[in-house]
Amino acid sequence: MSLQSKYLAGISLGIMGVGFAATIPFQGTIAGGIIQGGFEAGLVGGLADWFAVTALFRHPMGIPIPHTALLPKNRKRITKGIVSTLENDWLTKESITNKVKEMELAQIVLQVAERELQSDNVRKGIVTIAEKAILQINTEKLATVIEKELKTYLHTIHTGNILQVLIDQLVAEEYDEKTFDYMLVKAKEWTLQDEARYQLGSLGMKAMENIKVEGFLQFTLKSFMNMVDEEKIGNILQKFVISNIGSLQNPDNSTRQLILMKIRQELIQVKENEAVLQELENWKESLITNWKVNEKIAEILSQAQERVVAFVKKEEFTNKYLLSFLRAQINKVKEDPATIQRLEEWLQKQIVTFVENNHSKIGKLVQENLDKLDDQTLIEMIENNVGKDLQWIRVNGAVCGFMIGLVLEGIKAII
Repeated sequence: MSLQSKYLAGISLGIMGVGFAATIPFQGTIAGGIIQGGFEAGLVGGLADWFAVTALFRHPMGIPIPHTALLPKNRKRITKGIVSTLENDWLTKESITNKVKEMELAQIVLQVAERELQSDNVRKGIVTIAEKAILQINTEKLATVIEKELKTYLHTIHTGNILQVLIDQLVAEEYDEKTFDYMLVKAKEWTLQDEARYQLGSLGMKAMENIKVEGFLQFTLKSFMNMVDEEKIGNILQKFVISNIGSLQNPDNSTRQLILMKIRQELIQVKENEAVLQELENWKESLITNWKVNEKIAEILSQAQERVVAFVKKEEFTNKYLLSFLRAQINKVKEDPATIQRLEEWLQKQIVTFVENNHSKIGKLVQENLDKLDDQTLIEMIENNVGKDLQWIRVNGAVCGFMIGLVLEGIKAII
C-alpha cells in the first residue's frame, strides 16, 4: 500500500473535521447550516467506515470492543474456509484433471526436449549422467555374474555332439586328406635336409648293429657294415624315404588310399566310442570347474569401462552419436501417431495419478504457509494488497456522508 493511499482516509476525515469546526459560527444562517450538516454527516460517515474497516483487523484505538479484530479472532475459520474453497471449488481434482486432458502434453514434452538438446547445460548433463552410470557398474560383481553364466552355458554343451560335428565336417571337406598331404610335404622337407640324412644314417647303423643273426648271414651283415658308413646308409635311407613319400603323394597310390581309409575309419570309430566321448566330457567338466576366469573378465571389463568413459567425454560422442540418436528417436516418436497417443495417455495418467494422490497437499500447503505468519504479518500482508481499496471505503464514507448531510439539511431548511 502506497504512502499516499495510506493517509488518504485520514486526510478526508481531517477535511471533514476542519470543515465542521469552521462552519460552526455560520450555523445560524441557512447556507451555513446546510454546509455544517454536510461536514457533520461526512465526519460521522468517515468515522463509522474507519471503525468498520479497522474492526476487521484490530481493536479500534486498542479498545477491546466486542465484535472487533475479526480477522485475528476468526483466523482458523477463515483459513479453513480458504483451504476448503481451494480444494472443493477452485482447484478440484476434476477441474485439474480435465484441464490436463485438454493439453497436448506429448507435443509439449517433445518440443521442450528437442529445444533443450541444443543447450550446452543439457549436453553436459547427459554426458555427466552417462559417465556416472558407466562408472557405477561394479566390474568385479559383473565379472562374477559373467563367469557364472559362461560356465553354466559351457556345462550345457555336449562335447560328443561337437566332436561328431567336427569329424563329419572334417571328412566332408576332406581335411583328413589335406592334413595327410601337409604332413607328407613337411616330412619330405625334413628328409631333404642334411641333418635328416645324418640322423637316418645313424639310426640305420644302430639298427644293423642290433640285428642278431648267425652263420653266413652274420658274416654277410658284418661284411656289408665294413663296406658302408653312416653317410652312405643315410643317403640310401634318405632316397628310400623320399621315394616312398612321393608315392604316397600320388592320389592313385593304393597305399595312400588304404591309409586315408584307415584314418577315416578311426575317426568314425572315435565319434562313436562311448569311452572316448565320456573321457572328453569328464575333461571338459574338469576344465570348466577349475577354470579361474573371474579376474581376467574383471580386468577386461575394467579396461573397457575406462575406454568407454574416455570416449563418452569426447565431443565426437555427444555430437555424432548421442545427440543424433536422441533427435532420431524424437523424430521417430513425432512421426508415429500411435506412439504419440500412447505417450500422451501415459503422461496424462501420471499427472492425474499424481494429482489424485497429492490433491489434499494443496490445502495443506496453503494451511502451512498461512500458519507460518503471525497475526500482525498476515494483517500487514492483506492491508498491503487491498489496503488502497479499504482506504477508499473510508474516503467514500466521508464523501457520501457529506453529500447526504447536504441533502438532509437542505430538506430540513425547506420544511
